[in-house]
Amino acid sequence: MSTIIAKRNPRAFKTLPLFVEASPEGLSYQALGQPLNFSQMLERRRPVEVADSQRFALELANLGVSVRLTLTWQGRDYWLLVRQQRQDRGDVVLKPISGYVPAHELNLPLLTAIQEVAEECLLQTPQCWLTGRFGDTWLPAPYENVLHYCDNTSFRLSPLSGAARPVSCGSMPLLERPRAYVHLPTASLQLVYDMRLEMPGNLRQLSLLHADECLEEGTLIARIDHDSPDLYLLPFDQDRRPADELYTLQQGVLHPVDTRDLWLAESFAPQDGWVVRDERISWRDWQALWDAPEQNLARPAPRRSGAVG
Repeated sequence: MSTIIAKRNPRAFKTLPLFVEASPEGLSYQALGQPLNFSQMLERRRPVEVADSQRFALELANLGVSVRLTLTWQGRDYWLLVRQQRQDRGDVVLKPISGYVPAHELNLPLLTAIQEVAEECLLQTPQCWLTGRFGDTWLPAPYENVLHYCDNTSFRLSPLSGAARPVSCGSMPLLERPRAYVHLPTASLQLVYDMRLEMPGNLRQLSLLHADECLEEGTLIARIDHDSPDLYLLPFDQDRRPADELYTLQQGVLHPVDTRDLWLAESFAPQDGWVVRDERISWRDWQALWDAPEQNLARPAPRRSGAVG
């Protein structure tokens, strides 16, 4: 049975459309026009085209962020993925933790990214729920009115490898060098931050759950469900290739998940220059891409020393 952990008014969300300029050397964006509420933003997310995937100037509907989280558990590295039913596109996909960037954080999307981790990735021990920090910045405890957060145990987010080509807000380079792509079917700019989630070394009965908001009768409702945790671990082989395996983690035990008929979000699809043209990619097609080295795929970063799990 699911538990409601938060309710929000969607009218409180405001963002801004973007003007994006891309070249082979880098990409920059800046706010454009008047603030948009959630419905107005969705209205603008309609397909666009570019003649040259490396060089263009384009107006887009919004800025989004994703966090590709790597977790080490019992000596093996995993990406953390979440399940999302995308009402605007009528499908169900696995994707990195992600969200829309509000207007007041367009020049610091890294802040949105780490807040999304706090809101979507819930880590439960037998005693309490973990809070976390990124460097010296503590992540919020967004459900503290409902969930009991630990006082003396926390996780840590740390940056992994940055993208080769720089991305700027106006003339200001973004911190941690996220990967960027323009998603043509939704006229949006997406930034993907590569991070490691480091757990305290003494945890043995950890459970991972996903909290995602759904619009119900005009209100954004966030729920968690221990029977459907909806947060998945995708392991790497020793050669840093993602394995054809998927798990949930409940009370320290990995439970295998059937990967047949699964779909992944567009961030897993091949990227051409600065653009991604696909809405989604099937699990099987994505696995097959790793046998084609000419494809532009985001490879797992090497493990850093000091990671525990």
